[in-house]
Amino acid sequence: MKNKYIYLIWFIALLPAIILRDYTPNNELRYLSIVDEAIRNGSFFTFTNQGEIYADKPPLHFWLMMTGKLLLGEHRMWYYALLSVIPALVVLIILSKWIREEEENVLSGDTGTAERYREHQMTTPLMLMTTGLFVGVTLVVRMDMLMNMFIILSLYTFYKMFQGEGRKRDEWLFPLYVFLALFSKGPLGMIIPFVSTTLFLLYRKRLPDFKKYWGWKSLLIILSGCIVWFSGVYIEGGNDYLNNLLVHQTVDRGINSFHHKEPFYYYAISIWYSLAPWSLLAIGLFIVGIVKKRINSTLEQFFATIILSTLVLLSLISSKLGIYSLPAIPILISLSILLLGKFNPQNGWIKLAVAIPAIPLILSLPALIYLSGTEELQYLANPFVYAGVGVLTLTGLLMIYFLYLKKRTYGAINTLAFGFLAAIFLLGLSIPQLNSRIGWGNLCEKAVELSEEHGIADYWVYNIKRAENMDVYLGKDIIKVDKEDILNESPKNRLLMLRMKDIQNDPDIRAAVSNKTQYQIGEHAIVIF
Repeated sequence: MKNKYIYLIWFIALLPAIILRDYTPNNELRYLSIVDEAIRNGSFFTFTNQGEIYADKPPLHFWLMMTGKLLLGEHRMWYYALLSVIPALVVLIILSKWIREEEENVLSGDTGTAERYREHQMTTPLMLMTTGLFVGVTLVVRMDMLMNMFIILSLYTFYKMFQGEGRKRDEWLFPLYVFLALFSKGPLGMIIPFVSTTLFLLYRKRLPDFKKYWGWKSLLIILSGCIVWFSGVYIEGGNDYLNNLLVHQTVDRGINSFHHKEPFYYYAISIWYSLAPWSLLAIGLFIVGIVKKRINSTLEQFFATIILSTLVLLSLISSKLGIYSLPAIPILISLSILLLGKFNPQNGWIKLAVAIPAIPLILSLPALIYLSGTEELQYLANPFVYAGVGVLTLTGLLMIYFLYLKKRTYGAINTLAFGFLAAIFLLGLSIPQLNSRIGWGNLCEKAVELSEEHGIADYWVYNIKRAENMDVYLGKDIIKVDKEDILNESPKNRLLMLRMKDIQNDPDIRAAVSNKTQYQIGEHAIVIF
């Protein structure tokens, strides 16, 4: 199957989630609120969230979101989703092309190894696009995939120049990609390419060529971009915003993080679920490749340098999240694909690394049947959820069949990938019934309807995290209240939004709302006073 058809299948699999999903409250709704404030305030380089400085992210992704809001007239999930989907597709295309070029070099050499490479040509994009963290980030409205695209483009351009295959314009494109990576998410966009390429030059004993990649042209592009950026920040936000951007969000977060602070070994643990379902295979191949000295081609050495330097660098930084390791994930999968062609796919440990993920897949449908029968998770009793999880169970059974009866390891890998994509598609169709548990769209829509019906002007909110960003849906700021406000009988004509578990677990609140009109929407309730 040609790669273009695989990319189409991948996009179709993601389509229901792209079109039907509500925004998540933790980050996505906050970004929408920031975009609304930026458009309302006419700011271009500086951003605020509920009037407070938000220097956490550079402008590029916000500019793309603002463009969509202005062109479409309102927030559209499908548009914002494309801001991650398109960069993800670029990453898939670049890495598939990169691996194919490496395979073509092999085809002119060792015939036996070349046969193995031919076997897994389809496996390359399938493994990349079904890696847990990669597909997860593709489906969320964040800056990470945009930064990742520019990092991959910069590393690919560097490698072409290193191999003497670069064009004249690559000397300008390389630093441009680095700056755009920085301008998409922050310092890691520049630090990761700088550290990995410098260490690779050192490893290959070509450090004297450093100026060829990081010389005056690179400094000119990166510094010019930063000067324009920081000047715009200073003009719009003054010293306070500039200090927050350059010191608080970089130095403070890197040395002694004010949030997401984790121990040094954090990524040694998170990498296992970030690479799922390929964790055992990818990490196993990487370790065996190092021990048996199979990482010997220039590209394999470059990939290994990127992986190790990135993970060590991220481990040294105080602020840690699993999503920060995204730049290393597609590179690690790509290296494992290259290494897979150097081993007999019928090796017991390779088959076992593929077979073990089949076990939880086989058990997933029985587990769902049990869990959906419980009171807490009965909302999972959805036909599309059953269908999606049923596909995963069937996928696990087919994997065992291909591995041990047909003795086709690549067939099992491809089956897992296609089964995973089919499950994503079916589970995506269940989203309209689950949106009340994903975001606040249904909750706020009902609140607006009730406020108009009862002539209520204000929206009260109790104990809902980041509820201030509900203004995206409500068109006005909410009023956060405490328990005493709810227990006070004097306020009339109020609309209160709160969590169902606060009503269930707090006798005082339960008594205060017991004789009031209530509407349950997912895990939340609306109470009319």
